[in-house]
Amino acid sequence: MSARVGVVTFPGSLDDRDAGRAIELAGGEYVPLWHGDRDLKQVDAVVLPGGFSYGDYLRAGAIARFAPVMDLVIDQAKAGLPVLGICNGFQVLCESHLLPGVLVRNNHLHFICRDQRLRIENAATAWTSDYETDQEVVIPLKNMEGGFVAADHTLDELEAEGRIVARYLDVNPNGSRRDIAGITNAAGNIVGLMPHPEHAVESLTGPGTDGLAFFTSVLKALVAA
Repeated sequence: MSARVGVVTFPGSLDDRDAGRAIELAGGEYVPLWHGDRDLKQVDAVVLPGGFSYGDYLRAGAIARFAPVMDLVIDQAKAGLPVLGICNGFQVLCESHLLPGVLVRNNHLHFICRDQRLRIENAATAWTSDYETDQEVVIPLKNMEGGFVAADHTLDELEAEGRIVARYLDVNPNGSRRDIAGITNAAGNIVGLMPHPEHAVESLTGPGTDGLAFFTSVLKALVAA
């Protein structure tokens, strides 16, 4: 039986179906979840997709953090459930205090959409084990509030503990501190990533298939658990 990976749809989500397709291409079972659900439908992992949840009012991800389904996601993530937050989902994870720091408006104050080179620096998380450490990949990036910021002591801690999952190469597209594109929690089950791996899973569309390993990684981690 395939692992069941839930994808939460919030009002304003844009990439939930894309994430579901990526899960299916990786060999998993896509389970749609609704922001108002009070049942995670026995999923084995959860993806919080990109978009503009609740219109990004107040701050990006600030309202989505209080959606009923997030009470369950937060509790189970703390207990070890693999959770991937992509773009807006990364913002939700930070607002939920599952990951440190915050995502702020791009330093150039413009929406950006481009194919972005990254370096995968932590290949030991539930979502990155199918990569090699320091592997370079190209994954689409599209955001307005994509700048990752945190206090210096938090950044130092992330560096020292190897919790920076991915870093921007060639150019820093949004002003993220220390070129950070994605981070993980200490346990490695929760990952936040600003670029969109679900848009790099088929050679027919996007820049290639470099993003697929995020989804195959978690399926292998679930089988091994």
